[in-house]
Amino acid sequence: MLLHLFPPSSAAPACPSPRRPCGGAAASTVRCASSSAASSHGKQVANVHNYGTVDFERRRALRWSSLYRRVAVGNGGRPVGRTLADWDEGERRLDKWELCRIARELRKFRRFHLALQVYDWMTERRDRFSLSASDMAIQLDLIAKVRGVQDAEEYFENLPDSMKDKRTYGSLLNVYAQAKMKEKTENTFKLMRKKGYAIDTLPFNVLMNFYVDVDEPEKVTTVTDEMKKRNVAFDVCTYNIWIKSCAAMKDADGIEQIFNQMIADESVVANWTTYTTLASMHIKLENFEKAEECLKEAEKRTTGRDKKCFHFLITLYSHLQKKEEVYRIWNWYKATFKTIHNLGYQEVLSALVRLGDIEGAELLYEEWASKSSSFDPKTMNILLAWYSREGFVVKAEQTLNRFLEKGGNPKPNTWEILASAYLKDNQLSEALSCMEKAAAVTSASRWRPRPANVESLLAYFKEKNDTESVDRLKTVLESRGCAEKEEYKSLINTYAFAGT
Repeated sequence: MLLHLFPPSSAAPACPSPRRPCGGAAASTVRCASSSAASSHGKQVANVHNYGTVDFERRRALRWSSLYRRVAVGNGGRPVGRTLADWDEGERRLDKWELCRIARELRKFRRFHLALQVYDWMTERRDRFSLSASDMAIQLDLIAKVRGVQDAEEYFENLPDSMKDKRTYGSLLNVYAQAKMKEKTENTFKLMRKKGYAIDTLPFNVLMNFYVDVDEPEKVTTVTDEMKKRNVAFDVCTYNIWIKSCAAMKDADGIEQIFNQMIADESVVANWTTYTTLASMHIKLENFEKAEECLKEAEKRTTGRDKKCFHFLITLYSHLQKKEEVYRIWNWYKATFKTIHNLGYQEVLSALVRLGDIEGAELLYEEWASKSSSFDPKTMNILLAWYSREGFVVKAEQTLNRFLEKGGNPKPNTWEILASAYLKDNQLSEALSCMEKAAAVTSASRWRPRPANVESLLAYFKEKNDTESVDRLKTVLESRGCAEKEEYKSLINTYAFAGT
């Protein structure tokens, strides 16, 4: 989740979030986007700690981008390691800078499983590639995202003591914070403090953001007080999170006070993130005029290098029901960047659906479908979900069928979206079939069927005394690890009937 209360939407609800580090700290993601302010402000840009994670030798890109494209598209479904090995042996010997650059690009577009394979390939060749604590912090973060917290913990425990420094501890702290594991987050921070690693802004930002995420915004002030006591400098991300905590408590005066303190801090320059954060806070507090003023200030600080700013502007203007502004920013976006990736289309599609401009959303989807070479189901799911909610079953079927014809691979939640449409249309056997297709998708997805959908199916099958369908639904639940989950067990018990 990014810092904003109304994060750019994708197919699934956010957190936005994702939740990214302010200024590029490699492994830690404080979920606060930032951008460089224009030099005309005459103030020093906030010092953002990257802990050396992008401190690679600057050199001409050569052909790393060609290899990146080959890795990113999957190269015919081949494992990343084989693609790298073939390039290394047949094209040109790879160096660490190129591989780290490829991994960084993959992470930027949330292709975490591919980025992890790049690091795994380097790790297998430790005699050739010297991996630093910064690299291991990145790898730990990727392991958590791809394989889960437990694997990340095991990775950390197996690190040499010399590599357990502020970077790897900071990465572990962020893993726990993102997983909302309160005890482990707080204990890790205490351990970092004890070891003398809590001396930079980043771990404090992670802890502050964690308290906002777990609905304890009142604790943020204790963190900022400790930073002042320890003379830890605030950066733009610190102020943004602090502002967010005040908004969570609906403290409008607090927001203004912190913003004024930020403006008075000569070491920090308010950037577009600050103003989009303020805008989202004002929207939450229904101060719509102030929100629009903040968005205009954010636009003044927008550069042509950062797509995220356009995403937030589109999303926030849609929350203000400013359709003409959404289209204006979208046209500016397309004029600025030669290529618009899937995420850009997802943001504006979500905005148009939020505005009720379905005709515009359908035209935009057709534009995406005609241009895209990577049929991300998240893009289609946005329109599919609207059709499902509004009861347009035939349109939902047609949209998914066209997606399949173009070679797209639906995710489990794609099938459940269509199942929801069938449930509303009382096509229960078709809905069950979609659930089975969702369960059959072989991916790293942690998808589990929505309990409400399971309940609707069970109630219908009980009414029809359809034990065969109940068994099929139970198989779906078992295949996705739901059988022992209390909420599903209680549903099965509630709707149990003779013969099941």
